[in-house]
Amino acid sequence: MDRPNRPAALATTPGLPPQAQITTSHDNTRVSAVLPTGDSVEVLLHGATVISWKDGSGAEKLWLSTAAKLDGSKPVRGGIPLVFPVFGTAPGHAATASLPQHGFARNSKWEFLGKSTSEGGDDAAEGSVKLDFGLSSGTLGEDWKAKWGYAFGLVYSVTLSPGSLSTALVVSNEGEEAFESQVLLHTYLRVKDISATEVTGLENSSFLDKVDGPQTKTQSGPVTITGETDRVYNPETDPKDPVRVVESGKPTVTLVRDNLPDVVVWNPWVDKAAGMGDFEPKDGWKNMICVEAGSVRSWTKLEKGDVFEGGQTFYAN
Repeated sequence: MDRPNRPAALATTPGLPPQAQITTSHDNTRVSAVLPTGDSVEVLLHGATVISWKDGSGAEKLWLSTAAKLDGSKPVRGGIPLVFPVFGTAPGHAATASLPQHGFARNSKWEFLGKSTSEGGDDAAEGSVKLDFGLSSGTLGEDWKAKWGYAFGLVYSVTLSPGSLSTALVVSNEGEEAFESQVLLHTYLRVKDISATEVTGLENSSFLDKVDGPQTKTQSGPVTITGETDRVYNPETDPKDPVRVVESGKPTVTLVRDNLPDVVVWNPWVDKAAGMGDFEPKDGWKNMICVEAGSVRSWTKLEKGDVFEGGQTFYAN
């Protein structure tokens, strides 16, 4: 029998708001996250290397070599490799003299420690997800322990939010002996045309030009790339003041740093790219620029129990 006051059927079943989707690959080599907005990130457990960051439209923001080794056989060429405990090589620094370029963090297998999410207030679409990764002297390979025998702990957090990606590294001294280290978040950004690209926010800053000398110089105007570029900037501004990548007059990515005083700008140009076996395509230098937050112009000393934390956030404009 028909009832005149029968309740109407619900159009949708009430339940939880849309959540970030976290996936671990079947071979346990990478972790990915996708937000309801479509923003996504993918992290390789080898080196805890971020190998992809896409905005809500699906546009890739990072540059990754098509010849990058993703099987753990060598550091990844592209994405965001982690530099620790030494930037470049330091033959005059006894503690890190035997380590390869940029240390062992990007060469090591990290552990996925788990994820946490934030719903960002009333609008679930504004939520974020944080992925944590760990490496310590207890999980470090024996060959690396023989070359750098300090007791340490690293926790690396990758936080994906709508329109932004944050990466932060916490370094702790878990032993009796003090150690010195350097940290760099070696970010490869994708650009459409390097000849139409400039970096702002580093004006009037001193920098070490590693291609020329090295010599210490002062930046005049925006940074433009007209040849092989390898510079370590010590910006005059506060780390929270933005450094921007500008393409054809339009800002496309903005970097804000947290407790990382230095900014490295790198592009290999023609000859250097040609000499790197894992840099493909060979003209890929036209479509990338490294803008890297770090603490590398000096050494950070940690005594027993001390902790250092530094990070960066990139905003997609």
